[in-house]
Amino acid sequence: MMIEEFYYLGLMLFTISYPLAQSFESRIYYYKKWHALWPATLVSAFIYILWDHWFTVEGVWWFNERYILGWYLFDLPLEEISFFFIVPFACVFIYEVLIYFMEKDWLRPLGKPFVFLGVPVLLFIGLYHWDKMYTSVNFIFTAFLLLGHYLVFKDKILGRFLAGFLVSLIPFMLVNGILTGSWLEEPIVGYNNEENLGIRIGTVPLEDSVYSLGLLLLNISIYEKILKRKTFRK
Repeated sequence: MMIEEFYYLGLMLFTISYPLAQSFESRIYYYKKWHALWPATLVSAFIYILWDHWFTVEGVWWFNERYILGWYLFDLPLEEISFFFIVPFACVFIYEVLIYFMEKDWLRPLGKPFVFLGVPVLLFIGLYHWDKMYTSVNFIFTAFLLLGHYLVFKDKILGRFLAGFLVSLIPFMLVNGILTGSWLEEPIVGYNNEENLGIRIGTVPLEDSVYSLGLLLLNISIYEKILKRKTFRK
């Protein structure tokens, strides 16, 4: 039986295990794109770790010592820091797999509407709930990420991104479900409900889905900019 202090680490190792094992698979050749992946991950991890440190110090969220090893960097458990490398690695892998197997970009027509509707809605909610730190910072920051992505790429990869995001939400919500207390006696990561909307999907705050959107979008944007992929299949 796994010792409780290894739960967060074990969850991260489980998350990366399949994408890492399949990185050398002869159809996807994910490892050949790591030259674009790692700079993207490093930049996004730097930004999100600073954000994570800030919110941890401010008490927006905290970590249950029962489920972590107790090794810290910047007031964050090392398992939490690994999150910003492992989760993007796994999500970008899903993005690449869908590009290979989905010949047509079925969601491209939704790209522009997603931006034109999503940016004002995110900004409105973020500004309206200015007193709730997680909601406001998360929604406003993600709105600007979405707008910035569109200014650079237009709708060229938004359909592919949306497909990858929607599929990655399934494992992301499962992982976050465990982190927020699903199937455990206590959450691994606790949230101050005064700083969010108090709306949960199971045990996962609604804001986490927007957080996931921003994290993956930043990674994909830098990744594709470095990759300079000229065309997709059909």
